Amino acid sequence: MKKVALLSFAGLLLASTGAQAVSVNGQIGKDYTSLGFGLGTETSGIAVSGNWAHSEDDGDIAGLGLGYNLPLGPFLATVGGKGIYLNPDVGSEGYAVAVGGGLQWQIASSFSLFGEYYYSPDSLSSGIKEYQEANAGARYTIMRPFTIEAGYRYIDMAGKDGNRDNVVADGPYIGASASF
Repeated sequence: MKKVALLSFAGLLLASTGAQAVSVNGQIGKDYTSLGFGLGTETSGIAVSGNWAHSEDDGDIAGLGLGYNLPLGPFLATVGGKGIYLNPDVGSEGYAVAVGGGLQWQIASSFSLFGEYYYSPDSLSSGIKEYQEANAGARYTIMRPFTIEAGYRYIDMAGKDGNRDNVVADGPYIGASASF
């Protein structure tokens, strides 16, 4: 049984060793900014991502994610998790381990829709009651490697021990990215 599990894991790794694009991105919303990077986020197989978001009123988060992308017809589904450093303005700094995923729909060669959601309960976080992160929007590739996007982002660190919630992002944003 161990041999089958090891061979299955090796097969997943080998299936994701194709050419992986590296991307960098930035977004700006009404009360927050976000910067990020990705490796393999647009192709099937293993994907690595990272992000940092800042709100003047509610603090910062920084995360590193690992996921697996599965092609499902015109969709690319991602399942995975993130390790997140939390630095709320009210409350103590800590961490969260969030699980979730996303879905990308390539409608045309230069236009796609996307959505993702990650969640961490109290048992997988410190300093907060729970962590939630959601993002949905549309991307338009102007010309490879440049893409613009618009969407809605929500990032919440629910307060614990009488502390208020720190909502790093809750609203529409615009952004740009470059993939190499």
